[in-house]
Amino acid sequence: MREERETGNNVLSWPLIGEKEKKSSVKEELKKQLWLSGPLIGVSLLQFCLQVISVMFVGHLGPLPLSAASIATSFASVTGFSFLMGTASALDTLCGQSFGAKMFGMLGIQMQRAMFVLTLLSVPLSIIWFNTEHLLLFVGQDKSIATLAGSYARFMIPSIFAYGLLQCFNRFLQAQNNVFPVVICSGITTCLHVLLCWVLVLKSGLGFKGAAVANTISYWLNVVLLFCYVKLSPACSLTWIGFSKEALHDILPFMRLAIPSALMVCLEMWSFELLVLLSGLLPNPVLETSVLSICLNTAGTVWMIPFGLSGAASTRVSNELGAGNPRVAKLAVRVVICIAIAESIVIGLVLILIRNIWGMAYSSEPEVVTYVASLMPILALGNFLDSLQCVLSGVARGCGWQKIGAFINLGSYYFVGVPSGLLLGFHFHVGGRGLWLGIICALVVQVICLSLVTVFTNWDEEAKKATERVESSSGVRDAAIDNGPTVVC
Repeated sequence: MREERETGNNVLSWPLIGEKEKKSSVKEELKKQLWLSGPLIGVSLLQFCLQVISVMFVGHLGPLPLSAASIATSFASVTGFSFLMGTASALDTLCGQSFGAKMFGMLGIQMQRAMFVLTLLSVPLSIIWFNTEHLLLFVGQDKSIATLAGSYARFMIPSIFAYGLLQCFNRFLQAQNNVFPVVICSGITTCLHVLLCWVLVLKSGLGFKGAAVANTISYWLNVVLLFCYVKLSPACSLTWIGFSKEALHDILPFMRLAIPSALMVCLEMWSFELLVLLSGLLPNPVLETSVLSICLNTAGTVWMIPFGLSGAASTRVSNELGAGNPRVAKLAVRVVICIAIAESIVIGLVLILIRNIWGMAYSSEPEVVTYVASLMPILALGNFLDSLQCVLSGVARGCGWQKIGAFINLGSYYFVGVPSGLLLGFHFHVGGRGLWLGIICALVVQVICLSLVTVFTNWDEEAKKATERVESSSGVRDAAIDNGPTVVC
């Protein structure tokens, strides 16, 4: 094989579409997607728990530190974590299609390229975090809360660099259908994070700053564990071939995919945060903000399920397109949509059944509990639509449609969702329900647009585009290694 490469023969059978396409049944595809999505849901929940655990420990220090840590965490998510997560999701396309095309060596190079870019992007983001206090004061936040939140954010700055690297490792292993090591490393980190928070928040004298330090240590620990696995495990022997200068090439083509990827994520997440901010302008802002925060937290938790399905969808679609199997990619889309519909119906029914008691988990105020109960059916409908858009967005990432997705999200949330929410919430005096119904309107438009793009897709053409994308990677043939089977544990 190596001798053929030296003589210039096309040993990787570009574009692989000429080969007889593998047959795949619905049962086999369902098994593959559940095998992928289950661990990915676990990873999402475990990594989401890091911030939640930190805020919970800070809550034992009093209401002011709790408010400051909550606001700092929300600010960090909006201005840093969401952007890095979105940027790293470009690897769903690049690594997934490279793996499907059996260009195993390119996965490591693509990951290193993403690491380099995300590390550079973390520098200006860390400057924003450093000035958290001034920015919060600028938007009218209480000075005492802004001061503590600014201090918390500054101690969080080292974590932003680790978070970017962590997202790259996650996508790198996900593209190879090798997700169980990510679950194990995340589980170890989360368990140790509880101990870290107990020591640093309650015992060390650092107080609420100890929670930020614990976040930083935990994120870096997770990065170190995954790096050790990637470097030492036989499962990555074909995809990780060491550091390469090739990663420093083709930065602009990577950015052309990464920036729309980031916008896809950020435009959606920012609209939900805007929802809570706008609730503070409604009559009885304390009640409205509290209830919408509860609903947003609930929606964010159940969203981890379709987010895992989204990762499975992007992996399966990108792998099959890279391998030149457009019909299997199309089957994967159909299967994941059916799973998402079934899952969202079940979760929606649960939300409706517990609507009268769910608010009690957050508050003992009857007014809050009643208001939450009235919003739960709307939340259930939102979860149904959000599940569909989530898996369709995963399909978009697998195909490399991030630019289309970014335009759809921009139009859905900021030309439809936010204006509708403002109109219902303030003009028609529907209150917080109106703001949330605005998000429902945005989700309807988003699902319709993504569905139309998916339905009218020429999958044979997408497979050819995937091949061209992989071929265009700098030094692709030199970086590729023998077209042999991978070892995945």
